[in-house]
Amino acid sequence: MLLAIDIGNTNITLGIYDGETLGARWRLSTVHERMPDEYGLQLIGLLQNANLKVSDITAIAMASVVPPLTSVWVQACQNYLKRDPLVIEAGVKTGVRVKYDDPKQVGADRIVDAAAVYKLYGAPACVVDFGTATTFDAIAANGDYLGGAIAPGIGIAADALFHRASKLPRVDLIRPPFAIGRNTVHSMQSGLLYGYVGLVEGMVARFRAELGEEMKVIGTGGLAELIAKETKVIQIIAPWLTLDGLRIIYAMNNEQ
Repeated sequence: MLLAIDIGNTNITLGIYDGETLGARWRLSTVHERMPDEYGLQLIGLLQNANLKVSDITAIAMASVVPPLTSVWVQACQNYLKRDPLVIEAGVKTGVRVKYDDPKQVGADRIVDAAAVYKLYGAPACVVDFGTATTFDAIAANGDYLGGAIAPGIGIAADALFHRASKLPRVDLIRPPFAIGRNTVHSMQSGLLYGYVGLVEGMVARFRAELGEEMKVIGTGGLAELIAKETKVIQIIAPWLTLDGLRIIYAMNNEQ
């Protein structure tokens, strides 16, 4: 079985693949101060909860956009799962040609997503990833990663309102009763939810103008379903897209 690990700034997602089938999967909070032993013990606990043994994990693939945690997780995997993970970095075959001015500036998760989308859904495509940042990635018809756009994530926007405006509270990111809020909480929820829906629709329209009308739109990340319920532009919801990409890239690098 393959353990896929995606280390993000806000969340760490993990999934177990038996062949091409995704079984147990988890979404954890990213804690920068944890040591390898802490993450290692957490890994053991997750496997036990899924009725799996350490010996069931025969391979590990990892993408990270948090450099200080990359080595922490590599050490945790080595010490507790007795496996060296395949870390997606320069020199690893991904099947994706990066057309960014400086390819090293592109996060590993965005390349992994591009590999998954091209293999699973086809291209041209736009991937909207609702993570710490809300990112829009453009994949050409031939699978090339062309670039994209980066905006503050919904969580960042909500935190900014709370910290920078003394009378505004923290709010849950849920659908308000009406677009026109009748109280402060509903007004903030409307601005956050429908404001980001407008952002997504506007950016998708601009990407489609450059990539063509046949462009597919794939939403991923923890808040993808929430946003997708409010707009028709997101055609496919793939909450575990990066894990799928890690599986695909691992297989690509271990072809017999």
